[in-house]
Amino acid sequence: MFKLKSALAAAAFVGALAGPAVAQNMFAPVATVNNSVVTEFEVGQRIRFLQVLNAGDANRKAAIESLINERLRAEAIRDAGLVLTDANINDALEEFAGRANLSRAEFTTALGRAGIEPETYRDFVLNGVSWRELIRARFGPRVNITDTDVDREMSRQAGASSNIRVLVSEIIIPAPPPQAARVAAIAEEISETTSIDRFSQYARQYSATASKGAGGRLPWQSLTDLPPALTPLLLALAPGEVTRPLNIPNAVALFQLRDIEETAKPTKTYSEIEYAAYYMAGGRSPETLQQAANLKAQVDVCDDLYTYAKGQPASVLDRETVAPSALPTDFAIELAKMDAGEVSTALTRSDGQALVFLMLCGRTVDAGEGVTREQVAASIRQRLLSGYADRLLDELRSEARISLK
Repeated sequence: MFKLKSALAAAAFVGALAGPAVAQNMFAPVATVNNSVVTEFEVGQRIRFLQVLNAGDANRKAAIESLINERLRAEAIRDAGLVLTDANINDALEEFAGRANLSRAEFTTALGRAGIEPETYRDFVLNGVSWRELIRARFGPRVNITDTDVDREMSRQAGASSNIRVLVSEIIIPAPPPQAARVAAIAEEISETTSIDRFSQYARQYSATASKGAGGRLPWQSLTDLPPALTPLLLALAPGEVTRPLNIPNAVALFQLRDIEETAKPTKTYSEIEYAAYYMAGGRSPETLQQAANLKAQVDVCDDLYTYAKGQPASVLDRETVAPSALPTDFAIELAKMDAGEVSTALTRSDGQALVFLMLCGRTVDAGEGVTREQVAASIRQRLLSGYADRLLDELRSEARISLK
């Protein structure tokens, strides 16, 4: 959402130049909201933080309004008894930092160089996360999207698409025939969890994907980038819920929805996906996985694979260019996470006896053919919830005692 890295660098430079000109007055009150005080220090911190986010309204007035609104939201969150767990807090802060391709610790350090305290980052993120949870809990049951609503919206959009993004965690468990029954039982157990932390533990224990070390957690992805078969499954979930086990060749896949949002960023769709699949004898044996790791370090583009397949039967290397809907489901799942030149070794063929060295060669951008009904329904839902949120905030403001100093 934000060009955080470049903004952090610029803010760090500004922070280094800024002196303690207002140090003596930094805790002077700027506004009061019921029994809570907004200080000069908080306003200065918020302005810098908004600048780091490249927000268009990174000024004093916007900073004060933002802090007043947060005070009102925080009161409503406390009154509702909503408390985030330590795992929820860590997840939210890590995911926000991940937008700059940084860890939470790295992001906090970068903010510090820009003169921004960790509490500023923490309060901003956690207030937003808690507010969204409150809105979902209070108003989610009131949102009922009908076919008529979807038809009307699709007619209004006249082919334009909105971008629905999802935060998803994944698990792909190898299930060659001798282990199929045991894996099915494990997958059934995983599908019943609603705990994000527990799902991550399962991922670290069982998953074969590259995201295993991160507990299966993937960054924000547009629905249009995911396999078409996954879209209705994910849109049917509430945050925390898990799909039923999906049987793919020699494996079982599960996906957990962590969050969903609508953004104004234009949706990019693809008409064709080009990939290469190099089949390596030995399946997921340590020897074959090591060979795959060695090969991964030596290839940069799909053309490089022809050198390694030379002299072997033609069947060991497939290179295809197909429509996204024509991809095998397991290939589609892995390719959706890749950039051109990246590799997955999570899949197998031939009853687990052949490891698939799967490489994305490239994607062909399409102008798009409109959105699915599921995407439109999700967009309507997000819009209605946003409306409820705005009305509740307006109500809180009208009932609050707010004064500016």
